[in-house]
Amino acid sequence: MVPFREIVLKVHSRCDLACDHCYIYEHADQSWRTRPKAISDEAIFWTALRLAEHAKKHALPSVSVILHGGEPLLAGPARLRRVCDELTKALDGVAALDLRVHTNGLQLSPRYLELFDEFGVRVGISLDGDRTANDRHRRFADGRSSHPLVLKAVELLGTDRWRHLNLGLLCTVDVANDPVAVHDALMELDPPRVDFLLPHATWDEPPPRPDGSPTAYADWLLTVFDRWDRQGRRVPVRLFASVLSTLSGGPGLTESLGLTPTDLVVVETDGTLEQADSLKTAYDGAAATGFDVFAHTFDEVAAHPGVRARQLGLGGVARACRECPVVRSCGGGLYSHRYRSGSGFENTSVYCTDLEALVRGIEHRTAARSVPAAVADDGELRAEQHELTRLLLADLHRELDGRGGDAWAHAWELVGTVDRHPGGLDGVLTHPYTRGWLLGSLDALREGRSGAATLPAGRLAASVAAAAVRCGLDLAVPVLYEGGTLLLPTLGELRLGEAAPRGTAEVRPVEKGLLVRAAGCETRIPLPGQPGARWRPVRRLARDGAPGLAIDDLDPYRDCFDVPVTPRLGQDEAAGWASRLARAWGLLRARAPEQAAAAAASLTTLTPVAGQRPAVGRHGIGALGLPLRAGAGELAPLLLRGWRRARLRALLEVTDLYADDGRWTHPAPWRQEPVAVSELLAGAYERTGLRAFDPDGAEAALRALDTLGRAAELTVGGKALLALLWEEADRDRPGR
Repeated sequence: MVPFREIVLKVHSRCDLACDHCYIYEHADQSWRTRPKAISDEAIFWTALRLAEHAKKHALPSVSVILHGGEPLLAGPARLRRVCDELTKALDGVAALDLRVHTNGLQLSPRYLELFDEFGVRVGISLDGDRTANDRHRRFADGRSSHPLVLKAVELLGTDRWRHLNLGLLCTVDVANDPVAVHDALMELDPPRVDFLLPHATWDEPPPRPDGSPTAYADWLLTVFDRWDRQGRRVPVRLFASVLSTLSGGPGLTESLGLTPTDLVVVETDGTLEQADSLKTAYDGAAATGFDVFAHTFDEVAAHPGVRARQLGLGGVARACRECPVVRSCGGGLYSHRYRSGSGFENTSVYCTDLEALVRGIEHRTAARSVPAAVADDGELRAEQHELTRLLLADLHRELDGRGGDAWAHAWELVGTVDRHPGGLDGVLTHPYTRGWLLGSLDALREGRSGAATLPAGRLAASVAAAAVRCGLDLAVPVLYEGGTLLLPTLGELRLGEAAPRGTAEVRPVEKGLLVRAAGCETRIPLPGQPGARWRPVRRLARDGAPGLAIDDLDPYRDCFDVPVTPRLGQDEAAGWASRLARAWGLLRARAPEQAAAAAASLTTLTPVAGQRPAVGRHGIGALGLPLRAGAGELAPLLLRGWRRARLRALLEVTDLYADDGRWTHPAPWRQEPVAVSELLAGAYERTGLRAFDPDGAEAALRALDTLGRAAELTVGGKALLALLWEEADRDRPGR
């Protein structure tokens, strides 16, 4: 059950306008005629009580109450004060209360705004645009224009005195109006937000389409979007923001779009509990539940079949919608717009063609700006990954909050000193296993493990020392060490011996190397240096044309893969592995030159692991675990496979390529059972890259790419990656 977080409270059931598109008075359900004009004290009391018990039971941090009608201001200041006061008292200490009122603005005056200011009630006003557009529907019963009075209310609400209460403008779309004139008229009023609403319609009573176009409403809205976009989007538009959010993997921001379950209930002036008002357009009684606030809880309403149907998300839309690529953005449209006699709400929206055209139109217009640069640019991906590591370091400092002691405080001060030197800290922060150390330290702190607050200081100081050495900065760095071994990340390990199992070593750069003072001894280490009795350097691959990657079999944080890492390799064993890796790079350059170059630019570190497959672990971009016992012919595709996995993982850490993973499943050519989009994309990404080594896998990748093209889960970033994969796959296809 989805608890209600939004209550529409009908405080008055009549209106002072005669709008001919009103869903309350002009559609199938005419129940307003039998309801009291104003809400009673008893209904107010029980509504507040029910809401408070509901919020308390479900531990809701906040609830929103929208004062509605008819025209809510017709209830008068005294009745509205009673409503606000009862709700505020009932929710005090239970949940934050967000009070709002939706009005046509005709009655709005300083006396109402004084009341709203007292209780923090924000005000939304309905206005359909310029005078011509507004007068098309929003008129008095005698035909007079309401536009001047509404403008007066909007201008009053927009003054400095009341602007903090301004919720924005609601505009109902009419395709007979000039979209540019409507947009400009609304924006000229400088509201904090605008929301465009499709007029309520069903398959029994479809919306008017003067020119017969199946996308008339989308075309109208896209014209508004273009104007809004060209003018810098200076006022948020909720409809557009919702589409843009879902295209990038975020939630829908309005009831009429997206798959977010509805969490709204309506309380009528007589205390009757109903579903969303828009259902009144379907048939008489469509919104009814049979419940009221006097005898029933909100939980009982939430269990009503009609309410539950609107909380099913994807499961609540028509079959055709579930298979549509834009369903995450349109959500099947507003529930009431799906109604057709005989089949109820088990239909696509009467605005289906408009919604698809709107989503695709906005996507087409914004994709180039919305796609993260890291999707296509490895340099950007590395930069974003580096920024992520820096953020994790800052997070660790905040999480320690002084608990790291003097050692951490001094090391943190030296971080600033080294970082002021151009590129000083980057060489160590970009070391992939720095990420593993940061994540492990944060986990230990948040789980309250013993010693978690004091351990990070040693690694931070060692990283600062290594950074100072790498950039030749004249700085003495004290480094805590344990187990008689001093590790300097990216450089190597100095064994201080059993005579000095723990302590503080001072590390200082010197010409062509570094100087270590510890336990009364001084050790000078040349760089790049050879292994000695006490010094074990991080080896490098650079040989026979292979890139100069680190072969790191020293760093304790390298043990972050899903397979075991090997101990430090002996000299002959290391030389043999390096030789096989160099030959593998040669094979890779010969058969997949573009990918070999990209991998060489992105990878920094290789670590030998047990097993027969490449390993990607909990670390930053740039590291791979590769099988120690594999031959050169095996290592070439393993290198490529591992790099593809590492790159996709890194990309997913900085951007959303899909949303709602697992909500749908898809056929995968390499599996008997359908898979989630994450697995399908990962498999296609890997197999597309390995086409030079695995032709059968490349054919399977093509089928997977075709399936992905119809997947609703992909964001604009995911679709951009899919387009790149098609380009990559097409390069070697016959006839291309």
